[in-house]
Amino acid sequence: MIAAGLLASSLNLDPGSWIAWILVGLIAGAIAARVVAGRGFGCIADIVVGVAGAIIGGFLLSTFFGVSGNVGFWGSIVVAFIGAAVLLAVLKLVSGGRL
Repeated sequence: MIAAGLLASSLNLDPGSWIAWILVGLIAGAIAARVVAGRGFGCIADIVVGVAGAIIGGFLLSTFFGVSGNVGFWGSIVVAFIGAAVLLAVLKLVSGGRL
């Protein structure tokens, strides 16, 4: 519960940021799904994969490369794509290639 509160306090939660998160998630999730799985998963699933990828990508880049801060719209898409591709690759490995 505390971790969710910390995550929510570190994210910008005004309506414009929600639209940006959805747009970045849709673009990054759709591209990652086509690169890793060879097909998209649908609009909602691509958004979920992309937003999860943004969180994972941000964590990976800050942990391994010390990158932090605002990277802008296009940088957010790149970070979300990296995280979404990692997420889908792990899911593909775990599921035995049935992604």
